[in-house]
Amino acid sequence: MKSDNFTYESEQGGHIFSYRWTPDSTVPIKGIVQIVHGMAEHARRYHDFASFLVSKGYAVYANDLRGHGKTAGNAENFGYISDSGGWNLMIDDIHQLAGIIQNEYPDVPKFLFGHSLGAILSRGYIIRHKNSVQGVILSSTGVVKEVIRVIALIIAKMEIFLKGKKARSQLLTHLFFGSYNKTFKPNRTEFDWLSRNEAEIDKYINDPECGAIFTAGFYHDVLQGLKIINDMENIRTLPQGLPIYLLSGDKDPATDNAKGIIDVYNAYKEAGIADVTYQIYKDARHELLNEINKDEVFQDIIKWLQAHNKK
Repeated sequence: MKSDNFTYESEQGGHIFSYRWTPDSTVPIKGIVQIVHGMAEHARRYHDFASFLVSKGYAVYANDLRGHGKTAGNAENFGYISDSGGWNLMIDDIHQLAGIIQNEYPDVPKFLFGHSLGAILSRGYIIRHKNSVQGVILSSTGVVKEVIRVIALIIAKMEIFLKGKKARSQLLTHLFFGSYNKTFKPNRTEFDWLSRNEAEIDKYINDPECGAIFTAGFYHDVLQGLKIINDMENIRTLPQGLPIYLLSGDKDPATDNAKGIIDVYNAYKEAGIADVTYQIYKDARHELLNEINKDEVFQDIIKWLQAHNKK
């Protein structure tokens, strides 16, 4: 396996740090998986998953989103996307990386994998860039109730007005994540909800590029994006032949213990998408790729990829 990184200059401004994992040159590439990582983490955390996919003949690409990892550049920029249009900028960056992949592998099937925030962005990506991928895997995603979204957006706007877009929002962080650990008392850490694998939680806590309190501007931009992806008129524009695979643990508070992926599944089915399926893992928490049953998750994903790879 070959693993390297590179930076591309965004068409909208800024440098986007990216990773690439590819099989040895003697191995024919079956397909490409483009990963979109979650909130308050970075793409390098997907190395084990990428290595597994490479062992099965897939090349893997991922960029650090704006406000994350090496793209952010320093801790001061963690959780801050842009002065304006942050939702669109993140999707544009994903699309630009997809263009780089297309140039390098024009005749190879492309799949999109998004986790959590990455799944939210992936849902927006396929609305805007229809027919751009052969299939989509959405890990740990759900539907924020519209009343909660509107209240949170008002709070974000107030905080931006009073403190600016770069102000770190303890209030919104508590609103969305404050209750996540309650189910797992007595708590060993504040991130017990991520996984049953304590070693992975400790790695997250000790990673300086993980776990930052995000800005009011970030919440403002993503809350606007949530309206787009949950709008049934937008969902109905999706290609009805696009395969979609939804994954969640049944102890994931971010998906309301998997109820969220059922809501997303039902919305896609209502829109007429024929090949949409889901998998729920008993007792698993938020980060399925870092769970104690991650080997099972890896195997389920590769089976789905192989079944939908039309090369």
